[in-house]
Amino acid sequence: MSQLGTWLPNALGFQFVWCATVGGAARGLWWPGLLALAAFAGWQLRISRHRRADLQLMLVAAIGGFALDSLWVGLGWVQHRAALPWSPVAPVWIVALWIGFALTLNHSLAALKPHRLLAIAFGALGGPLAYWIAAELWQASTIDGWIPYLALALAWGVATPLLLCLASRLTADPPSPTHAG
Repeated sequence: MSQLGTWLPNALGFQFVWCATVGGAARGLWWPGLLALAAFAGWQLRISRHRRADLQLMLVAAIGGFALDSLWVGLGWVQHRAALPWSPVAPVWIVALWIGFALTLNHSLAALKPHRLLAIAFGALGGPLAYWIAAELWQASTIDGWIPYLALALAWGVATPLLLCLASRLTADPPSPTHAG
């Protein structure tokens, strides 16, 4: 399948993960998003030309996303449904979203790789918008005030181009060895 031919299925696959994850969380269920992620990841990794890079990005996004979203929870800026009530860390369904996002970096979002300013804008606008939709329209989370949204914009405005840069490095062809005389 050509790269162009996989762009739309990849974008739709991530949207499926997002809807299953946020929709499940809105109903107090943490697991629907994990099932959707398993299906998406299984399909994407099977057809990917960059399987190793995708796996590495999934790990980096899981760790970074867990840390970042745990910060928001710890600060009391974001409260999530389908999380342990006493848990001071990000719930598993949020980490599933980060992993799903990582699977778009070499595929439906690959066109953003050489465009850092566009990647910053995409992250700074898209990240907070996704959290706002999850909180206000789906009631999967609660976010009070505008300061958390500014922090989300800053964090996603940094994380998106950094993850895209990492995706570029992980998929770059290694330099050819030079042969002396």
